[in-house]
Amino acid sequence: MNIDFSTLTEHQRYKLMASLIVPRPVALVTTLGPDGTVNAAPFSMFNMVGEEPPIVMISLNRRSDDSLKDTALNIVRTGEFVVHLADEAIALQMDRCGVQHPPHVSELDVVGFTALPSKVVAPPRIAEAPVAFECTLFETMETASRQVFIGQVRWLHARDELIDTDTWRVRLEHYFPVGRFGASLYVRTRDRYALDDEVEPPAPLAVPTPPAG
Repeated sequence: MNIDFSTLTEHQRYKLMASLIVPRPVALVTTLGPDGTVNAAPFSMFNMVGEEPPIVMISLNRRSDDSLKDTALNIVRTGEFVVHLADEAIALQMDRCGVQHPPHVSELDVVGFTALPSKVVAPPRIAEAPVAFECTLFETMETASRQVFIGQVRWLHARDELIDTDTWRVRLEHYFPVGRFGASLYVRTRDRYALDDEVEPPAPLAVPTPPAG
């Protein structure tokens, strides 16, 4: 197939790109509202961008009325946010944070998350999350449909068993994040293999044989 993107609508392009560029890590982002309410929302257009400086990217679409989401408004106003990685244990709560609530209602209270003080930014972190990156706003890019925030990581929180501080490697046997797949689907990250001669890759999916004739 050959598809000219200029002939598609914005929504058609979104559906194709979001379902083909997968799996994507999910950023569960906490920010502070003007009245001090803790906002939490998941975004799968997210990734690491670089290590010097250590920066991450989150991309937030606008609402249907072209207004900014609470997370975007809070980042623009304060320049601070915390990015959490969601694992299997908190996947359902993370997903439920995507339900829209009034700005004065905290998603943490709705889904049962626990807020803990951050070290260098005002928004709190989520105690149940395996990983939290405290970020300050490094750069912003605006498109017709989105606000793209580049955050500089100032502090990292991780569960005690996750990081070997002698080698600065993650103990992957204790880390099971979830990823966003197409539509409303998520994927686990337990099916892992190395691309070397000692480990065989997973067997290909069986393809039905077409009927003769």
